Amino acid sequence: MRKVVAALAAAVLLGGCGTAVPSSPGGQPPRTPAPTASSPAGQAETRAVERSYEQVIKQVLPSIVQINTNTGLGSGIVYDTKGHIITNAHVIGQAKEVTVTLANSNAPRQATVVKSFRAGDLAVIKVLDPKGLSPATFGDSSKLQVGQLVLAMGNPLGLSGSVTNGIISALGRTVTEPEEPPSPGATISGAIQTSAAINPGNSGGGLVDLYGRVIGIPTLAATDPELGGGPAPGIGFAIPSNTATDLASQIIKSGKVTNSHRAALGLNGSTLIGADNQPSGVAVAEVQPGGAADKAGIRPGDVISAVNDTPTTSMAALSEEMTKYKPGVNVKVKVVRPDGSTDIVTVTLGELQGD
Repeated sequence: MRKVVAALAAAVLLGGCGTAVPSSPGGQPPRTPAPTASSPAGQAETRAVERSYEQVIKQVLPSIVQINTNTGLGSGIVYDTKGHIITNAHVIGQAKEVTVTLANSNAPRQATVVKSFRAGDLAVIKVLDPKGLSPATFGDSSKLQVGQLVLAMGNPLGLSGSVTNGIISALGRTVTEPEEPPSPGATISGAIQTSAAINPGNSGGGLVDLYGRVIGIPTLAATDPELGGGPAPGIGFAIPSNTATDLASQIIKSGKVTNSHRAALGLNGSTLIGADNQPSGVAVAEVQPGGAADKAGIRPGDVISAVNDTPTTSMAALSEEMTKYKPGVNVKVKVVRPDGSTDIVTVTLGELQGD
């Protein structure tokens, strides 16, 4: 939401032709004291905001489900009346069958995994019995503004139907998850940063504006090395709703992601650790036959150290660099060959493929 209608006092500036603003003896317009929290006006404003929250929670929470697998739990959003539910790929992990519990029921329902798109950390599952499912309304994430009030809904730490509040702190972030089970090590471009608390179990739930529209999928929280890798308070990230609904609709229609809209080199590799115990490049393990890297002459055993003069010292850095480009764009890739020689090759980027 951009503004809470009727929840905040409006400041009206008059200019041009119109009624003149009366002046005080000092030449300045008289000031009306701002309402305090204990004043009747302040209490009315507070109650208006509370009612907005209550209305949105009542509207959206029935669309948020709890997803259980044999390794853990997470959240999901009801997408349609046919039983499709959007969640994160890392919530599903390697499971083929999961159970889903609705917000207004304690009885779990069986669901099957339609498809996971691990590179974007998104998945679609389908409940076998869709009776009573309440699909969410999805908003247009391209119209979001920093400062909007938002609510994060999900099942943090197994506490079903929990809600936290915050604002949109930033837009257009590129974040990479650590590649460790159950996280697929996905790179998310255009992520929404929010101050609404996101904890384990929130993943796959809903980031909701105050019009009751899902505008993001809470996915991960930032970690602070100075806190021993613990969560950094007030910094969480969500997949934009436009990305989530686009990928989900492809999965539902075709059984897989047919157009990721993301560039790729067409190779598999791993982070190379140098003599100083620091990441020093991406060691190429295999290239896709006929793919972008293959056509450019990149081979297993090569090490990629830069793209367009930007160092790529790790797989995460290479994945994040790829989010800057579209399929079909030419880039200069710095490659260190097994014999120690260095080449600069031109690569016409391909498209990131689904699993």
